[in-house]
Formats: sequence, structure tokens, C-alpha cells
Amino acid sequence: MDLNLDAPHSMGTTIIGVTYNGGVVLGADSRTSTGMYVANRASDKITQLTDNVYVCRSGSAADSQVVSDYVRYFLHQHTIQQGQPATVKVSANLIRMLAYNNKNMLQTGLIVGGWDKYEGGKIYGIPLGGTVVEQPFAIGGSGSSYLYGFFDQAWKEDMTKEEAEQLVVKAVSLAIARDGASGGVVRTVIINSEGVTRNFYPGDKLQLWHEELEPQNSLLDILNAAGPEPMAM
Repeated sequence: MDLNLDAPHSMGTTIIGVTYNGGVVLGADSRTSTGMYVANRASDKITQLTDNVYVCRSGSAADSQVVSDYVRYFLHQHTIQQGQPATVKVSANLIRMLAYNNKNMLQTGLIVGGWDKYEGGKIYGIPLGGTVVEQPFAIGGSGSSYLYGFFDQAWKEDMTKEEAEQLVVKAVSLAIARDGASGGVVRTVIINSEGVTRNFYPGDKLQLWHEELEPQNSLLDILNAAGPEPMAM
């Protein structure tokens, strides 16, 4: 099998942002791939832009990192000039400007989430091409294809912080079960008027879904386990 080790690093990804009654919850898996090869199984795809604004990154790892670095620098300058933290809308529009002006070169989709004293918790989706869309929830990355129907059913207004985080963790674990490019651990970031809370959910502690195997320490454990009967031809 050709693993294509020279392929660009890609975060075939599941990223999610959800608003709740008081703030936002961001979530992501942790798998970074190079072709068919898993280059990093515990990467952090939720990047801090300011004290109150974070961004979830998908697509090309290099592209999303450089956009985040530029925006973090610009927001730092903005905070010094204005004498107060940047709002979530300003942060999202800076990313929108960079993504749109370089749309022929960048291969990254981003979700910006945060809290500010003017508008509270806000989520903005910025897909390929540089459109910016304010949404009550946003999903992105390769795993998002498996989650649209789930969110249509599970999303509701005015969730509590606990309900919103449980929804995000459940959704990422569902995508990990179906999407080969998503995997690893689940990381969440909760942002509200009280500050920022980061949580970590190991892969072997996530809920298992239909026909998923229990975590094993060795490939031999799987081979020696009693498997399903072969289909009769």
C-alpha cells in the first residue's frame, strides 16, 4: 500500500462550535494525516486567538496554522490600540478577510467561537473561499458529513453548558466512528463570561457506536478475539 508520506499534512477532521445559554462550546478530534498515514494522533485543533476567542481548524494543517498566527498577531495589535479585548465578530472578520483575499491558495475551513461583553457567546463558520456566516452551531471537516442529520435532531435553543458540551462530545465521537480521517481524542473549549475551560476526553473513554470494537492494547488481541462468523457464499 502506498502511504504517500510526501502528501501535505491534512487535518481530515471533525470540528464543532455550539452556542448555549451563556457562552459557547468548541470541540474537535485530534487526528492529523499525511495521505493514508496518521502523522499525529493527539494534535490540538482548537487554537487560542485572544483571551476570549478561539478557532477550530480543518483542512491543510499548514494553512490553518499560518492564518491563526497572522490573526493572533493582528488581534494583539488591535487590543493594544483599542485598550480592550477584540470582539468575536472582529476576530471572525479578520479571518474572513485573510481567507477571501487568499482564496486561491488556502485550503482551510475554520470555526471561530468566543464570548464578549457586547454580544455574549457567538459562533462564526468560515468555510473555503472566505464566506463568514454567524450560526447557532457550526460543524466542519470531513466528519461533518455524518453529522448534519444528527444536529438537525439533537440541537435545541437555550441549552445549558453541560448539555452543550455533552452534545459536542457525542457528535465528535459519532464522527470518529464513521469517518476514517477523524480519530484520537476529543478536546473541548468552553468560553463564557467567567473565562475559558479546556476539557480532554481520551479515545478509549468515548462511547462506542454500532459495531465498533473495544480498545485493544495489541493487534494480536484483535486477531485472537472471537470475530463474527464468515458469510456463506
